[in-house]
Amino acid sequence: MVTIAIIGRPNVGKSTLFNRLVGRRLALVDDQPGVTRDRRLGEARLMDLVFEIVDTAGLEEAGADTLQGRMRAQTEEAIKAADLCLFLIDVKTGLTPQDQDFAELLRRSAKKVVLVANKAEARGSQAGLLDAYAVGLGEPVAISAEHGEGMAELRDAMIEALGRGAFRPQSAARKARGDGDQPEGELTQAAIDAAEAGDLDIEDEAIEAYDETKPMLLAIVGRPNAGKSTLINRFLGEDRLLTGPEAGITRDSISVEWEWRGRRIKVFDTAGMRRKARIQEKLEKLSVADGLRAIRFAEVVIIVFDVTIPFERQDLSIVDLIVREGRAPVIAFNKWDLIEDRQALLKDLHEKTQRLLPQVRGIKAVPVSGETGEGIDRLMRAVAETHEIWNRRISTAKLNQWLERAVAKHPPPAVAGRRVNVKYITQVKSRPPSFILSTARPEALGASYTRYLVNGLRENFGFPGVPIRLALRKAANPYAGKKRRSS
Repeated sequence: MVTIAIIGRPNVGKSTLFNRLVGRRLALVDDQPGVTRDRRLGEARLMDLVFEIVDTAGLEEAGADTLQGRMRAQTEEAIKAADLCLFLIDVKTGLTPQDQDFAELLRRSAKKVVLVANKAEARGSQAGLLDAYAVGLGEPVAISAEHGEGMAELRDAMIEALGRGAFRPQSAARKARGDGDQPEGELTQAAIDAAEAGDLDIEDEAIEAYDETKPMLLAIVGRPNAGKSTLINRFLGEDRLLTGPEAGITRDSISVEWEWRGRRIKVFDTAGMRRKARIQEKLEKLSVADGLRAIRFAEVVIIVFDVTIPFERQDLSIVDLIVREGRAPVIAFNKWDLIEDRQALLKDLHEKTQRLLPQVRGIKAVPVSGETGEGIDRLMRAVAETHEIWNRRISTAKLNQWLERAVAKHPPPAVAGRRVNVKYITQVKSRPPSFILSTARPEALGASYTRYLVNGLRENFGFPGVPIRLALRKAANPYAGKKRRSS
């Protein structure tokens, strides 16, 4: 697929144009300059054109060791990898010496460039549009990224630069993405009806085997400065994401793709999550909200703990959030290269994991070092195993054989002298494993007995470390609505 990068100084509307082309508000947009720091990729559509678009950080003159200098290096990498650059200038503000400097940078790169004059809808922008010719990159395309004006002219300029044959047809792009696939993990209605009818001796529908080659969605979350971006760079084997000693470098939720043992994995890097009471700035609120969306979109979530200060209150809150969202959690104890007495600390960490996180008993926790790469393969094995458990399906017949034994071993509570009657259990979906328990009086079963059944499901069917949903449903009364026979 053709790759097109959006280039320009800070606050000229690069992220607004990116969101316009991908058709969603993926990139954070704010009035203050310098919001975007990492390269963000997305699949874009402009009328009949389909291409990969790259949002970049604003180009600034800065030393290589500074945060701005590292941001510039990321943008220069995007220019190298692009087939075409859209060079944005703000005609509302007018041409600046900085624009001229970066136009020269693009000329030296020998890349194909389309000059885009953004904010052309503003009053008085005509003078800035005429100034744009002085950049020396051809005729500017006047657009309004915010209002969607000038998109047809932008399409024509892109075709003129690359040729119509460089772009994939939309139908081919949809086929490559696999649009129209059916959702997975749902139990058929026929099986539910059979269970409700009490016909539990029938052979359940075939349970499909877990596909170890299927692509996986993985999110990396944690407190600020825990080493999330460093860990992802270690996965990829390159400095793809911006890192440094400063806390809170990552703002956008950035997705990157890579392969582990032949399996395609899409990884989401997220902004560090602080306690809600400490979040004051609007931009940080947007960053955290973006990270929460990444968690909801992911399948497995790695929670990165800073092993030098593990199990802070915020660490536990993040794990609890992931469990409530129904994602599959894995803990990475990062910065393991800084620890000397490893054996004693590892024993203490595992003890605290089991004690402080009882809602995901058996959660996999792996010591790693994003800096040196130690433990990365063990971490990914834990991710793959947890993903398989999260997708696991159990047949209705096996579930009810277990339920019969569980009830005989520990009968349900008696209320007002009457024992609560438990009828049957069935798994309605996976991802996460979700079950329905049919009983005559759901309100009388009690939280402790429900917890006993959940723990039994976890231990007997191998669901360690993933959230389990158990919903109670009132069984239908077979005599309801029938007239009583007179004697």
